[in-house]
Amino acid sequence: MAIALGLALVLLSITSLFVGVIDISFAALWSDPGAVELIAISRAPRTIAVVISGGALAVSGAIMQMLVRNRFVEPMTAGTGQGAALGILLVTLFAPGASILVQMTLASLTALIAGAGFLAIVHRLPPTQPLLVALVGLIYGGIIGACVTFVAYQADLLQYVDIWMNGEFSGVLQGRYELLWLVALVAALTYFAADQFAIIGMGRTASINLGLNHGQTTLLGLLAVSIVTALTVVTVGMIPFVGLVVPNIVARMSGDNLRRTLPLTAMTGAVLVLASDILGRILRYPYEIPVGTIFGVIGACLFLWLLYAPKRHVS
Repeated sequence: MAIALGLALVLLSITSLFVGVIDISFAALWSDPGAVELIAISRAPRTIAVVISGGALAVSGAIMQMLVRNRFVEPMTAGTGQGAALGILLVTLFAPGASILVQMTLASLTALIAGAGFLAIVHRLPPTQPLLVALVGLIYGGIIGACVTFVAYQADLLQYVDIWMNGEFSGVLQGRYELLWLVALVAALTYFAADQFAIIGMGRTASINLGLNHGQTTLLGLLAVSIVTALTVVTVGMIPFVGLVVPNIVARMSGDNLRRTLPLTAMTGAVLVLASDILGRILRYPYEIPVGTIFGVIGACLFLWLLYAPKRHVS
């Protein structure tokens, strides 16, 4: 599976470099300096941003599902993404000239608070009804999103907020995506704590009995999810369903060993988001459909499949 995902990622990445309004051929790279410049300034940064965003969001979704002990939640639909959007809105209202570092910090903080609030609510729900957790997450995220929309409407910033609520990569250029390298670093570092997150998924009592510092590990996971979500929203906007469907697909195919499946989860997320981005560029060529819209449709169909399809792999 890893080899197939790797080949698909390489092929899609090469395809992404040559798909766009301006036609570029492979031969032009050797004779046209403008083609090389276009790829260096626009196409390559966009491809890198898509790959990092897709992989990191999938990883953060897998971690959040371990923290909540439920397979039907993800940061973008359970309040964390909406919390990051709230932080960006607050910066825009009260400090419009703030640097990107300030935006990143406040967005991460509000995402962390929103994620902690969701965990506090989930822990009071009956464990025998897992779909109730997903429903509460949708309602919780919807309430925060509605508050963001209301405040933005009052401040005449509705169109501005819509940019953050619907992820797309058309504005990604050299010098405007580098924050995502920090996202990639945080997502990669979570691999070293994969075993701890897997133990967290067994429950508070079991994790404490196994000698794990439950509170510290939960805070570490929340921090990682919040940073990944906030920086992704700051850079490219919200991309729903990535953290929901990708970990579930990988778990069905390869089992629940988080340390083994986390790299596969990242690669699958990158492949699916990159394929959605390419599809968004060619469906209404020369216009683009945001990747959030494309993956939202694909993700909804995959989510229904996950609900009704029998599980084939038992680990």
